[in-house]
Amino acid sequence: MFQSKLFTKTIKEAPKEEISRSAQLLIKAGFIDKLSAGVYSFLPLGLRVLDKIEKIISDEMESIGGQRILMPGLIPKTNWERTGRWGDFDALFKLKGQSEAEYALGATHEEVVVPLMKNYIKSYKDLPLSVFQIQDKFRNEIRVKSGILRTREFLMKDLYSFHASEKDLDDYYEKVKKSYEKIFKKTGIAKQTYLTLASGGTFSEFSHEFQTITSSGEDTIFICSKCRTAINKEIMGKTQKCWKCSKNITQEEKAIEVGNIFKLKDKYSKPFDLNFTDKDGIKRIVLMGCYGIGLPRLMGAIVEALQDEKGIVWPESVAPFRFHLIPIENNQKIKKAADGLYKTLQKQGQEVIYDDRQDKSAGEKFVDCDLIGIPYRIIISEKTLKSDCVEIKERNKNKAKLINVKNLSQIFNG
Repeated sequence: MFQSKLFTKTIKEAPKEEISRSAQLLIKAGFIDKLSAGVYSFLPLGLRVLDKIEKIISDEMESIGGQRILMPGLIPKTNWERTGRWGDFDALFKLKGQSEAEYALGATHEEVVVPLMKNYIKSYKDLPLSVFQIQDKFRNEIRVKSGILRTREFLMKDLYSFHASEKDLDDYYEKVKKSYEKIFKKTGIAKQTYLTLASGGTFSEFSHEFQTITSSGEDTIFICSKCRTAINKEIMGKTQKCWKCSKNITQEEKAIEVGNIFKLKDKYSKPFDLNFTDKDGIKRIVLMGCYGIGLPRLMGAIVEALQDEKGIVWPESVAPFRFHLIPIENNQKIKKAADGLYKTLQKQGQEVIYDDRQDKSAGEKFVDCDLIGIPYRIIISEKTLKSDCVEIKERNKNKAKLINVKNLSQIFNG
């Protein structure tokens, strides 16, 4: 992509009302735009990141047997009434159609996926089963001051699993835990993210969250230094010891929840009479689990965890581009060399943004490059061309190095 053709522009100052570092950087760098409190547009750079996060998550869900579907976002009142959440779920956006029929926008999808599965789950032979979607969710949040870390509309991966026994549910629950750990490793924040014991709400006594340390986090967690697990402060009164190794824990950190998993058991299958016939011909209730990841929140958490004083530092796995190509003198010789390298990169199948802007100084280009956070910066100048080289610098390192043009394939395929 030619940077001169990118309709978005970097800005020097983020809106004053944005208090989270991730929101400030993403707006300044042109990844997102704020429409209203808790409602954001994802611009070309931001959407590229979001798409890569989506692929990582989707691939991982399919690797543990999840089948991808897409459910409606407009959910009838009658479905919410079956579970009692029409009156109890205060985050619902409710609306009425021209025929006076009432609906709520999808805040979560148990009220849709359970009646859907009634059409397909009849026997023990149909179990276990897991389905997932990646879809917009709508929640009437009261507090939305943390950029894309907490919004009223957001893209979410929700996986639902269906089981014939508690043992089967427990086994799959552990499989999802490991899958989530892989997701956070692939997205570059495994070191900052902790499996955290949390309240199970109305589902069970406990659930599990994945919490990423950040000063903009809305949660407080206590971390076990021995086994790298944590406890959410909201249940700290119930236990002062690590739930995994029993060590006393005192390290306190602010964190943002980037994923959660619940054993729903029969919480939603019972209201909809989601049953199956077992091997002995006896009708039994289907047990369920649900597992969520908010994609924009994960994107924001990556920025929070990996940014520095200059801007965003994207891991290669989710960066909008791998290379940021910058010629720093405006003459035909440099332009020809930069154009040629750009074409070579594209032929190699590499993702590159080419800063071909003629009205920006080298210093301005470097500032924008650091702000946007592409993993590799490639500089072409009179100095580098004298030795038939380009200068390459990794975004998360201080030192640059000269690489002979003939050896660039080592970087391309590295």
